[in-house]
Amino acid sequence: MSFRKVVRQSKFRHVFGQPVKNDQCYEDIRVSRVTWDSTFCAVNPKFLAVIVEASGGGAFLVLPLSKTGRIDKAYPTVCGHTGPVLDIDWCPHNDEVIASGSEDCTVMVWQIPENGLTSPLTEPVVVLEGHTKRVGIIAWHPTARNVLLSAGCDNVVLIWNVGTAEELYRLDSLHPDLIYNISWNRNGSLFCSACKDKSVRIIDPRRGTLMAEREKAHEGARPMRAIFLADGKVFTTGFSRMSERQLALWDPENLEEPMALQELDSSNGALLPFYDPDTNVVYVCGKGDSSIRYFEITEEPPYIHFLNTFTSKEPQRGMGSMPKRGLEVSKCEIARFYKLHERKCEPIVMTCAKEGMRGPYGASQLILTPRPPAQSDLFQDDLYPDTAGPEAALEAEEWVSGRDADPILISLREAYVPSKQRDLKISRRNVLSDSRPAAALGSSRLGTPAATTTAADATPSGSLTRAGEAGKLEEVMQELRALRALVKEQGERICRLEEQLGRMENGDA
Repeated sequence: MSFRKVVRQSKFRHVFGQPVKNDQCYEDIRVSRVTWDSTFCAVNPKFLAVIVEASGGGAFLVLPLSKTGRIDKAYPTVCGHTGPVLDIDWCPHNDEVIASGSEDCTVMVWQIPENGLTSPLTEPVVVLEGHTKRVGIIAWHPTARNVLLSAGCDNVVLIWNVGTAEELYRLDSLHPDLIYNISWNRNGSLFCSACKDKSVRIIDPRRGTLMAEREKAHEGARPMRAIFLADGKVFTTGFSRMSERQLALWDPENLEEPMALQELDSSNGALLPFYDPDTNVVYVCGKGDSSIRYFEITEEPPYIHFLNTFTSKEPQRGMGSMPKRGLEVSKCEIARFYKLHERKCEPIVMTCAKEGMRGPYGASQLILTPRPPAQSDLFQDDLYPDTAGPEAALEAEEWVSGRDADPILISLREAYVPSKQRDLKISRRNVLSDSRPAAALGSSRLGTPAATTTAADATPSGSLTRAGEAGKLEEVMQELRALRALVKEQGERICRLEEQLGRMENGDA
């Protein structure tokens, strides 16, 4: 469609995309060819992760951001899955922790060494098994530490406590068909989903209840997407009955009609939306397209305001988006995308310019000049409100108990310094008797070992009564059974890895 040229006051009217120079790209990356509408890319202030082709299993590359140029074919990968990797997501509260979902029906959580990989990483910190079909969606909770959501082709949504390797919630009756995507709201109290049955749903995961539903949000048969905005509204992309790509904005209080609906074009690639809650700008990237369109969402009609389009020559296989805390504010960078080609990853920098003097032909010719550097007293407060930082606002147990909290914000006035490495510790609840209080069980913080209570700690001073001895014996027996189950699980895992190693040594992988 042709957008009306309406002059509207907005500081984002002059946001422009610029690809980086060739020597700042990541070359010779064999981007995955699986037919799944994932972004295939995840990025944070330390690392770039890209799902790649791998024979005999699934793998993804993890590169320090500084490792640009040609990537050696022998560069180590994260390669513990036995089937292709379909989705990856960096933990928002630890820049060295990443989760992956695969065709092998498992979710794996990985701890990346602080300086990147020096050898293939085959052992995840934890394997989460609960899906019966391939796992295509991974999404960390935005504010609660160690809470991870996964969705599979079994139409089941599982929510995990990674710190204890346990399944918290299983939502297996809310989606009758394939789930296209899932998006948490700002404080993680709800999530919205887009489904192959053409419905958009808003779900309370802790109660397992459907809060709102819109059938035929987009009437076309091709994949949709739905994301929560900061104010609680829902933004969707999809296709019309005539296969034209659409954008829509919805009020969850009234899903009868969209607040706004725009048709874009008749291309057939799924539209992947990326949202910046600080500026209320949505960037829309089509798979197989060569453009990124961006829109400002406002409270006044028509609500979705077209800003501009970044266009390049090569189509995109996938796309990653840098969190705000990883941007260079001194260059007025308000977004950075990592565009996947067939054989490389190309960063695209979005910068905000200011309107300068008018040219000799009046309003038709505007001279745009870069904003002044965002340093000290020249910091651009309007471009960089406080943004979500890396600290979790809640522990997993607090969220499970019903508490909600908005993200803990940080200022970007001073250059963001990534936090020091913090290991992810796993404290399995079934290793000791579950009769202990929840506080004693203690899901681990990322970087703080979970508290463990020994049997002696729980025993009153003085001699044990016969009843006490019987209770102690039962506790030891429970621990023994749990440890046997753990040993059996690890034994099976070792067998699988030995088989995989044998295939590699025989040249089959």
